[in-house]
Amino acid sequence: MDSSPGLACKTLLLVDDDPNLVLLVQDYLELKGYRVLTAAQGREALQVLKHETPDMIICDVMMPEMDGYHFVRHVREQENIKWLPVLFLSAKGQTEDRVMGLNTGADVYMVKPFEPEELVAQIEASLKQSERVKQLQAANLEVPGPLPLPEGIELTPTETKVLRLVAQGLANKDIANQLVVSQRTVESHVSNMLGKTGLTNRTELARWALDYRLS
Repeated sequence: MDSSPGLACKTLLLVDDDPNLVLLVQDYLELKGYRVLTAAQGREALQVLKHETPDMIICDVMMPEMDGYHFVRHVREQENIKWLPVLFLSAKGQTEDRVMGLNTGADVYMVKPFEPEELVAQIEASLKQSERVKQLQAANLEVPGPLPLPEGIELTPTETKVLRLVAQGLANKDIANQLVVSQRTVESHVSNMLGKTGLTNRTELARWALDYRLS
């Protein structure tokens, strides 16, 4: 086993209706030191999540009974698991497909076929981001107590997605790459959220996201 330090023994949920791909990916990830749970489609994966809480979900988009989009929406609606990092694997590689996947709630979108090494790199990066979020939550950014903010603040779905990535410590350039938009667009969303909340910088914005569980 040769997974990165600190990431060994992490549990991944692999959801895909292609048994050959599941077998190959599961074998490769287990060789890297991960524990891998599997499900053939979204409904089966939701049943798995009733009994197990993995550290990350790797999910196909096009599946029978319940596709990846509907599955991830269900995950994001459940308080106890909505924080889980999600990586979409899909044969659909157009820009609009990537944007839809990210807007649905995925953190990473990879197109099939893919290199196993890149998949592992994306998994490790997502898990490291998740660990940073947990550390920020534990430390509360070294400032006790929630920020006093006016009630009734409403964010657009894209602003919420940007906010979640800000809370994970990503720079505007990295957020732009993940959301397949320009860096200027991300800067505009951050500026709008600062205006809506009355906060003064990205650090306060990230802390607000963590305090109010928007990430």
